[in-house]
Amino acid sequence: MPKVPFWVFIFIAILYFTAIRVDTMDVDASQYAEISREMLKSGDYLHVYDRGLNYLDKPPFLFWVSAASMKVFGVNNFGYKLPSILFALFALYATYRLARLFYGEVTGRMAALVLATSQGMFLMTNDIRCDTILMAWVITAIWLIQEWYVQRKPKFILLGFAAIGFGMMTKGPIALMVPVFCFASDWALKRQWRNFFRPVYLLGLIIIAVLLIPMSIGLYQQFDLHPEKIMEGKQHVSGLRFFYWSQSFGRITGESPWKNDVNIGFLLQNMLWSFLPWIFLFVPALVINIVQLMKQKFCLQPQQEWLSTGGFLITYLALGSSSYQLPHYIFVAYPLAAIVTAKLLWDIIEGEKCRTFLRVMQPFQIVVSFLLLVAVLMLMVYAFPQKPIVIVVWAACFAGWLIIAFRRSLKGKIFWLTACAIIIVNVFLTNVVYPELLQYQVGSQAGRFINKNNIPVDNVSSYKVHDALNSVHFYAQGFVRGIDTLVLVQNSKYLLITDEGLKDLRNGGFVYDTLKQGQFFKVSELTPEFINPKTRKNEVKNYYLVKLK
Repeated sequence: MPKVPFWVFIFIAILYFTAIRVDTMDVDASQYAEISREMLKSGDYLHVYDRGLNYLDKPPFLFWVSAASMKVFGVNNFGYKLPSILFALFALYATYRLARLFYGEVTGRMAALVLATSQGMFLMTNDIRCDTILMAWVITAIWLIQEWYVQRKPKFILLGFAAIGFGMMTKGPIALMVPVFCFASDWALKRQWRNFFRPVYLLGLIIIAVLLIPMSIGLYQQFDLHPEKIMEGKQHVSGLRFFYWSQSFGRITGESPWKNDVNIGFLLQNMLWSFLPWIFLFVPALVINIVQLMKQKFCLQPQQEWLSTGGFLITYLALGSSSYQLPHYIFVAYPLAAIVTAKLLWDIIEGEKCRTFLRVMQPFQIVVSFLLLVAVLMLMVYAFPQKPIVIVVWAACFAGWLIIAFRRSLKGKIFWLTACAIIIVNVFLTNVVYPELLQYQVGSQAGRFINKNNIPVDNVSSYKVHDALNSVHFYAQGFVRGIDTLVLVQNSKYLLITDEGLKDLRNGGFVYDTLKQGQFFKVSELTPEFINPKTRKNEVKNYYLVKLK
């Protein structure tokens, strides 16, 4: 099996950066972008506010780096997305280094490419949330600590614990728990009990504690010192307790009010799309590893590793036990899943014991890849029709994929054709489909218009727009207040409204000029009716930006 060429990762990096031209999506990504913009404007980096209100949900690291980036590159897509894309690229490098420690150079590069070409990774570099940076810090911590066990150089474990600290500043205690799950499962199965008790861990915990001081001070000042503040309908809310307990462990114990009543299979169901096209190789790999462990009576040899498999399984069970789950929660464990998948790919390509499995899975992956390529073509031909040149480019890419699929002498065909297909799919999703889709996001469309035409944001209000408008504040570069009564309309010069609001204006005798109008839809929750152009008109609503006379 030849090594994955370095230029492939360069191409993928370029593809990630092309996502910068795609606007941030409502609700979460645009909300985080707006929080970062407000932090930059206020210069207050210890306390977090969302449209002027106290914010207690995510730790501040994403907002810190995004605000710093926007200070250099401006309040725009590039400024907001740049840090997360760079962290995503470093996550690929850390995954490669960790897999190389266990399985060598070839498998290390394969693991990095599996992670790089998972659909979730393309999503994370497009719809920017905390999970991109969290994943990078966590896999970096695991790699560095494992590197220390191999080389015994203090810098590795110290940097590893620092990565955990920064990960906790990104999304809480999960950044500590995933490395613990990984190493604890590996050591326990190898009976390496001494590894659980090493004095250097105390120094590592001190490093984590020191790094968490600024964030902890901010939480204490903003919430613990002000018990009169009302958060989620409650007073006496401790920011420190929320961060260190309620937000993570409270979802398992039932203390957290956040609940969406999903079962433990919810994350796996969502992996069927977010870990495409590798999910159908990952699941068998996981089963094979578990069966092999049972055959060995739950006892591993020193040269074997259970860090990736055990780390993924325990992380999944912990997240799956939560009373509130979202599909992207499992992304933190995707580097581990990539290593498990790459190991299986190496075994079926180079090994002699998995020939039957290869003969079954290679045609299956060809079919999966073909369907993905056809799906993106249908989006460009039927759902969002494109110019003929775009279809010609797709046809050329498809012809290249066919050459790989039917080249008998190509070693590792199952790997190359799968990676090639998903890369092609996301070239067109990122550069063709997503820009078309974001034309229907009212917040970014109206916000850009407000900013471009120098409309004073203080004079703009949204009236009865029942849609998440987080993006309008970011792209307008100011807070657009929402109002629901006609009496308050008189205090505004510009209104963002729908047909319902337009009817109220007419009935109220208001005179206005329409500056911009269009159709909108909640693009993060696509439906078959919206994708179908014949039924789309029943799904979209009209919006108007008007100037009152």
